[in-house]
Amino acid sequence: MSTPHALLRQWPAEPRDALPLALWDAAAIEAATGGKATHQFQASGIEMDSRDCRPGDVFVALKGEAMDGHKFLPAAFAKGAVAAIVDRPVDFPHVLVEDTTNALHALARAARDRGNAVRIGVTGSVGKTGVKEAIFASLDRSSRGAAHRSVRSYNNHVGVPLSLARLPARAKYGVFEMGMNHEGEIAPLSAHVRPHVALITTIAPAHIENLGSLEAIADEKSQIFTGLMPGGTAIIPADSDLAPRMIANAQAMGVKIVTFGRREDADVRLLDAIPSDNGGSMVTAQLGSGEGSARVCFTVAEPGEHWIANSLGVIAAVRAAGGDLGAAGLALAEMGGLKGRGARHNIDVPGGTALLIDESYNANPASMRATLKALGATPALRRVAVLGSMKELGDFGPDFHRQLAQPLAQEGIDHAILVGEEMRALAGELARSAANSLGFKPTFDQCDTPAEAIEALEAFGLTHGDTVLVKGSNSVGLGRLVSHYTRSPG
Repeated sequence: MSTPHALLRQWPAEPRDALPLALWDAAAIEAATGGKATHQFQASGIEMDSRDCRPGDVFVALKGEAMDGHKFLPAAFAKGAVAAIVDRPVDFPHVLVEDTTNALHALARAARDRGNAVRIGVTGSVGKTGVKEAIFASLDRSSRGAAHRSVRSYNNHVGVPLSLARLPARAKYGVFEMGMNHEGEIAPLSAHVRPHVALITTIAPAHIENLGSLEAIADEKSQIFTGLMPGGTAIIPADSDLAPRMIANAQAMGVKIVTFGRREDADVRLLDAIPSDNGGSMVTAQLGSGEGSARVCFTVAEPGEHWIANSLGVIAAVRAAGGDLGAAGLALAEMGGLKGRGARHNIDVPGGTALLIDESYNANPASMRATLKALGATPALRRVAVLGSMKELGDFGPDFHRQLAQPLAQEGIDHAILVGEEMRALAGELARSAANSLGFKPTFDQCDTPAEAIEALEAFGLTHGDTVLVKGSNSVGLGRLVSHYTRSPG
């Protein structure tokens, strides 16, 4: 009979077992950055914001145009930092380097290269963060906690290397979000991550003010394929009108291509989607054709047709990364909305409770239509949409805002509260539009600020059974309205 000690001796060894448990130590940071450490230490985290420092972190004192992180060293150490990366001698344990930004990039490269994690990059105009979180949840479940991902929306020239520098040596998977505002921003991020799998969620007119056209947006998003590892996989939304363009961009990189969507020729193809009791969907999908093909059925907890499409992309990415599709199905069934990106709150109102859907972090024409459609499908006594301005649309902005009158009426939204200067175009369109064939026409209020929107919603008078969607670009500040009703900090 085997004893526990005998069984432990038989436990199979893996190469990753020889990798360090600590995220970083002084010697490893010296080797990666070429810097000089004043003390020996081991660190469990890397942080660039002193307010977010936790015990065991190394604080990177980055310098920007308007702010110098070195000013916040006392605050970082008061929060428990064990050392700092600095460009000048200081009275704290530190690693002295020539340039702290270059040092962060060097840490990112070292973290990427020291282990054997399968890396997945995610970009797109809509749904990046939610899809990134779903892929992470899927891989983290199947690897028993050995997956890593970028937190929040750390998806820019600072956030991506920071997220990469936090990749543990023993991680089996890493999932990284990549965003952009201007041309030329995605390729450097992909070069940092060197993903094995790169996914584009969808193409929509987000940041069209800076890019000029949907074609230019598709080309810029396709730059994520430039950093793919040899033999890597590009995952592309088949239902996009620009899918052929993205496929051609991926073909130019000589990588494997997997498409997902409703199209008959999609590699991960939707066969059926049935509404489920929790507001989500029961999805059946076909994976490939011929030998090696499979059919999967799973539940998506997140409501809305856009999440049906998102789930297909998640399944494609998990499969390409060598993950467990069963674990992916369980993760999708348990996904809850993120703060500002679909989180649902039951709020106290006269007579009982109302549902508040928090989509206050971001907005563009495609995501507005998708969430209004989801609102229309949500059982409710009355449906109210608090809509903030959509930013970075440039000269296209007035038309995109006016066009929201159609989904407001089509989805049976009873009342709209429009917040911000750009929303005046929609207010004018609603004022001019006639009732539809059933005699329905949404009522609306026009506000300049979140505070005025709160007053307008109070005057409207929510009652038991109402549902409120709050959606707008983050700079509009509708998170304050959500915080007012949920009493949560934000």
